[in-house]
Amino acid sequence: MTEPYHYAVIARALDVIDAEGPALTLDALAARMAMSPAHFQRVFSQWVGVSPKKYQQYLTLDHARTLLADRFTVLEAAHEAGLSGASRLHDLFLTWEAMSPGDYAKGGAGLMIRWGWFDSPFGPALVMGTDRGICGLGFAAEMGEDWAMQDLRGRWPLATFIEEPERLRPWVQAAFGGQAAPMVLIGAPFQIKVWEALLRVPSGQVTTYSELARAVGHPAAVRAVGTAVGRNPISLFIPCHRALRKSGGLGGYHWGLPVKRAILAWEAARHDAA
Repeated sequence: MTEPYHYAVIARALDVIDAEGPALTLDALAARMAMSPAHFQRVFSQWVGVSPKKYQQYLTLDHARTLLADRFTVLEAAHEAGLSGASRLHDLFLTWEAMSPGDYAKGGAGLMIRWGWFDSPFGPALVMGTDRGICGLGFAAEMGEDWAMQDLRGRWPLATFIEEPERLRPWVQAAFGGQAAPMVLIGAPFQIKVWEALLRVPSGQVTTYSELARAVGHPAAVRAVGTAVGRNPISLFIPCHRALRKSGGLGGYHWGLPVKRAILAWEAARHDAA
C-alpha cells in the first residue's frame, strides 16, 4: 500500500506528466520529485498500477471516447450482474440519508460536521464528516481551497462546522488506501437515486448521463440527472467522474476537468494492470 505521505508526491507527478507529455524521461521526472528513478517508479507503480511512461497514454484527449466505446456500462445489466458492490472503487460502508424536500430545505440545521484538509493523489482534498462517516469530499487543485470550502459548506449552510482533521484521519486513510470506510450520503430523494446509480459503474468503466437517466426511471430528465451528478457531495468514492457525454466528451466535472481526466486515467491504468 502506498504510504500517506506519497499522495502529495503522486499528485505532483500526475500534474507534471499531464503538462509536459511523453518527452519527459523517468530520470527527469524522478529528479523533479526529489527521488531516485527506481524508488519513484516503484512508488508510482504501486499507486497507479503502471509505469509513468505508460500512464501518459491514458491522459490523451481521446481516451474518454475509447473508454466509452470499449467499456460502456449498461447500468441495468451491471446491477443484475451484482457489480454495484464488489466492483466499486472501494468497499464502502454506506448509509443513505434521503431527506424529504422539507427536511432537505432546512440546510443541515442541527447537524455537526467536522472538516479537515488532506493530501490526495489528485491534489488537496477537503473532507467533511458527521459522527456516522464521511459526508463530503472535494478537490482544490483546480478551483482553489476557498472555493472548495465555500462549495461544500454551502451544501449544508445551517450546519455547525468544526475543524477537526484528526477525528476524520482514520476514515480518510482507510478510504484512500482502498479499505472500508464509513460514508454518509445526505441529499434529496432524486439525488440519492442518481448517486446510487453511479455506484453501479465499476472502476475502469464509464457510462453516460442519458444512461443514468434511464437507470433512475426518468429517461427524459438528462439535464436534471447531470445536475444531481454535479451535486454529488462525496467525489471519487461516489464516482461522478465516470459519467460522460454520449459523444465521448468528458462533459463537466464539479472540481475541474483536469481532475476528472486524471482520475479516469488512473482507474483505467489500474484496471488494465489488474
